Amino acid sequence: MEHPENAQEYAGLVVNDGVEQPAKVNPHLQRSRFARKKLTASDYVEGILKGNPSILGQAVTLVESTHPAHQAVAQEVIEKCLPHSGKSIRVGISGVPGAGKSTSIDEFGVHILKKHGGKLAVLAIDPSSERTKGSILGDKTRMEKLSVHPDSFIRPSPSAGSLGGVARKTRETIVLCEAAGYDKIFVETVGVGQSETACHSMVDFFLLIQLAGTGDELQGIKRGIMEMADGIVINKCDGNNVDKCQLAATQFRNALHLFPKPESGWSPEVLCYSGFYALGIKEVWDMVYRYIDYVKQTGYFEHRRNEQAKYWMYESINEHLRDSFFQNPTIADMLLAEERCVLQGQKTSFVAAKQLLDAYFALLH
Repeated sequence: MEHPENAQEYAGLVVNDGVEQPAKVNPHLQRSRFARKKLTASDYVEGILKGNPSILGQAVTLVESTHPAHQAVAQEVIEKCLPHSGKSIRVGISGVPGAGKSTSIDEFGVHILKKHGGKLAVLAIDPSSERTKGSILGDKTRMEKLSVHPDSFIRPSPSAGSLGGVARKTRETIVLCEAAGYDKIFVETVGVGQSETACHSMVDFFLLIQLAGTGDELQGIKRGIMEMADGIVINKCDGNNVDKCQLAATQFRNALHLFPKPESGWSPEVLCYSGFYALGIKEVWDMVYRYIDYVKQTGYFEHRRNEQAKYWMYESINEHLRDSFFQNPTIADMLLAEERCVLQGQKTSFVAAKQLLDAYFALLH
């Protein structure tokens, strides 16, 4: 069978949404794909503003690509979409593995689309393998209702080893989704812990999903993830588990009383619900909208958005400096030599790091 004229062969490249990226599992694998017509930045922006989900998906892939040429186009697209963004409600959803995040998001999404209308984008962050760097990206299969809903857009993305399991480009993806008319954004993260700070720094409301009987109730007084939560919900409150969930809710409320009041002035609430049986879903989202109304009235909503923009400016600076350092060919050669010295005990890690940084700064002058 002959290939059409636009067919191209890419060595070790995977074509995803029309954007070529290095294969994660085996970069040496020879693959042949039919390349789509290359879109310009203006084509992407026009498609996004029209709400075309296919163009939006391609633009997100472009944003996630590590190829310098793709990044240049992506940044131009983001810049042009920025004036059309910022009009959504962003909700971060986190919880331990097995807490029922994907099932809950399916029910949450259907509920708010039915009650509040509009459009919903779900950015599901999937953990990447430390060995192959690949991800399963199977969250969409567990959102059966939303995946066929005409007003929803579900985008699974690999965490790519980034802090907190939040994909490095999620914040930029939010801008694109908002420009495409999605006025509700869910960001689902891979788990809980210190690293969830990254998710907290890009959403308006941070929802923590818990389970009863896991021991977390007694550890609730620990700072960190509990302090970041604007609301805590206990899933699987059904059948014989209702009493356990109610007890866990009381323990969580007691733990929250030990924390200082959040900067927003809002007192986090603890509720029980069942994602599988769709019980208590309305109460959860009434709480979220009460919070949004409260912080908009006090002015904290805009204040938090501004603080987040500043946070990500500094994060972007750190990222570009790190990339500039490791991609410098002179430094790349020196790194191997310094690494050997450290492994052989000839230098301490700190001395080797300082010498590398001194050499890098010298190259800039």
